Amino acid sequence: MKQKLLFLPLLCIILIQAQAQSTLSVEYIMRDPAWMGTFPSNASWSDDSQTIYFRYNQDKDPADSLYKLGLAEKSKISKVTWKELKSNERDDQDFNADRSLRVYLWDKKLMLEDMGTNTSEMLIEWPENLGNPKFLANEQEIAFSSKSNIYIWNRATKSVRQATNISTGPKPKDKSKDEDKEDWLESENLELLSVVNERKEKAKMRKDYRDAFNESEDEEFVYYTDGKSPGNLQLSPDGKFATFSIYSPSQNKNTKVPDYVDASGYTVDLNARSKVGNEPTKVEIGIYDLHRDSVYFLSAADLPGITDLPDYVKDYPDKTWEEKERDVMFSSLNFSPDGKNAIVNIGSADNKDRWIAAVDLQTGKLTTLDRQRDEAWISGPGIGRSFYGGTLGWLPDNKHIYFQSEETGYSHLYLLDITTGKKKALTSGKYEVFSPFLSKDKKSWYLTTSEVDPGERHFYKMPVMGGKMEKLTSMTGNNDVSLSPDEKKLAIIYSYSNVPAELYIQDNKVGAKAEKLTSGQSEEFKAYNWRDPQLVKFTAEDGAQVPARLYKPDPAKSNGAAVVFVHGAGYLQNVHKWWSSYFREYMFHNLLTDLGYTVLDIDYRGSAGYGRDWRTGIYRHMGGKDLSDQVDGVKYLVASHGVDPERVGLYGGSYGGFITLMALFNAPDTFKSGAALRSVTDWAHYNHGYTANILNTPEEDPIAFRRSSPIYFAEGLKGNLLMAHGMVDVNVHFQDVVRLSQRFIELGKDNWEMAIYPVEDHGFVEPSSWTDEYKRILKLFNNTLLEE
Repeated sequence: MKQKLLFLPLLCIILIQAQAQSTLSVEYIMRDPAWMGTFPSNASWSDDSQTIYFRYNQDKDPADSLYKLGLAEKSKISKVTWKELKSNERDDQDFNADRSLRVYLWDKKLMLEDMGTNTSEMLIEWPENLGNPKFLANEQEIAFSSKSNIYIWNRATKSVRQATNISTGPKPKDKSKDEDKEDWLESENLELLSVVNERKEKAKMRKDYRDAFNESEDEEFVYYTDGKSPGNLQLSPDGKFATFSIYSPSQNKNTKVPDYVDASGYTVDLNARSKVGNEPTKVEIGIYDLHRDSVYFLSAADLPGITDLPDYVKDYPDKTWEEKERDVMFSSLNFSPDGKNAIVNIGSADNKDRWIAAVDLQTGKLTTLDRQRDEAWISGPGIGRSFYGGTLGWLPDNKHIYFQSEETGYSHLYLLDITTGKKKALTSGKYEVFSPFLSKDKKSWYLTTSEVDPGERHFYKMPVMGGKMEKLTSMTGNNDVSLSPDEKKLAIIYSYSNVPAELYIQDNKVGAKAEKLTSGQSEEFKAYNWRDPQLVKFTAEDGAQVPARLYKPDPAKSNGAAVVFVHGAGYLQNVHKWWSSYFREYMFHNLLTDLGYTVLDIDYRGSAGYGRDWRTGIYRHMGGKDLSDQVDGVKYLVASHGVDPERVGLYGGSYGGFITLMALFNAPDTFKSGAALRSVTDWAHYNHGYTANILNTPEEDPIAFRRSSPIYFAEGLKGNLLMAHGMVDVNVHFQDVVRLSQRFIELGKDNWEMAIYPVEDHGFVEPSSWTDEYKRILKLFNNTLLEE
């Protein structure tokens, strides 16, 4: 009788599995993505606003190509020919104020184009490579750079002159102190040979005479960089100042990644990144005063808070911390339209501060206009740290600057009057602003925001000094807009949760209807009824409302098991209403749901799209709230969706692989099995740019690294673990899982396995690799979550 009772649960599982079938399979969905169809990306416009260009693959080529669609015949999509592509290329272009003229470069030629007649003329052919052509404020002169100097072309005189005199060589030694110092051989020679001595004396007399005659003439000024190549050369719009950057690369030790399957048949070492904690590249910004023939550099010494220590020093009471000037990174100077003023973006090397400062061009002195301090790290949409870019510029009035800041906890657009220091928020609320830019007449803003919902993106128009935003797009999902040059039309790359991207066109008017221009889905792809996952929120242990995507099986097919998916990248959003970049995983979740699994995809703490506090919720403890959010997600599934708490697994890649390891090591009673793909196992071995933001450096904050690295918790493994990793991964190195494997061996763990992929980097490419990996993941879940 006892044997029969034990047999009944297993029989029920077998019956459920027999009923839960899918028309999908791993082999089917992990094929070359071309089977799904072709989907447009990167829309742009022709100068006359009559043609839309976009990346596409209508002809089933090995890779996407540039296609075009004319407004006069919208049904005709054609590939752009190589000849047409080359004839329309405009390298390093710049427009005059009313955009009637464009200057650009073409094969060592400086070209000027009349936008009204669409005709170009060659201004000058140069013997060296050219760069950064710019109209000066008078629009009669055009500056460009070549071989570490700036030159100016005058349209009226049709002549060119050199504006700067920079030499990358060493500064010549001052010989005046050595004129009377001959070495022994010279002295001996002159003493023995009287004729040679007389000739030298006469030559010296002639030189002294010439020097006396020419003493009123100024010596030509040259600035020597002593072997360093200046970059980002630019001339102020009024032509009075030039600026440049001097880079001092860090001398960090790079790592090597062995490639065991190189075509040569030999093992080849691939050069890869350095590790966290190394010295950053240093950037100096020089100002070249063309009238005073002098060069001076910006200094961060007087920035407010430049010596501030981070809050985490309190966790190290036995260590002596020196208050010293922190290293910073400068952006290039950003000149006002008239060239009379300039601003610079400055980021601290420890990622805690971002300053925007006015630059006194006569002295290089900085005056802070805005400081954003974050005890975690500065980031967020449109917020540039030093040379990383971001939203920053001038209004045409030459006194207002614009930028984005997370001052309120969400990234918004601001104006600041440099004459008064008064700052004004143009947008506000619990949403974020993306990619704002000025209209052609400079009277309005165009911007994308998440105001409707964190999972939607819409395009808006707003008065330049602020006011009501007009919502121009209406399709639910993601509206990636390219505005036509005449500002009459919107080209929209639009997608929804279960609908891949298509190209639409719409009039630039509120309430206008978008017209679909492409239909890229294959018949094979359309044959399956892809799910629209439900967007839900559950309550975390600290009371936060955590967003997630929920895939629910047919109740008749439900097997009581659940799989939690952990997206990668950390700072990334995957709970939204548009087609996911994780399209393979999305299709896999449809397969799992067909088979009776409940699937939950969480935007855990650290994810993008929800403001500053959500982004920095993992500061100094990766595997803290980002892990507890996964655990709380399982509690939600058990309480609200009938999931068996004994039948829960999770998986993810990169950061998702890291969380999978932390979950199996630190929450083994919640997760029975997991697949960790290309996972970080020790953050001290990852790169500096990403890791130092969140954990600082292992030398200065070892507490953060130790509590955040899975390798220190490997003894906690109880469930079943699959690790999968590409052997030529130059992002998260294969070394990570090798070290963890040795740790398992030493701990005597035998409930783990590893799949290695000899030809794969961090992002897999080969369909065979994707197929093998996901077959193993599915087998893991079927064997551990469905079988007793």
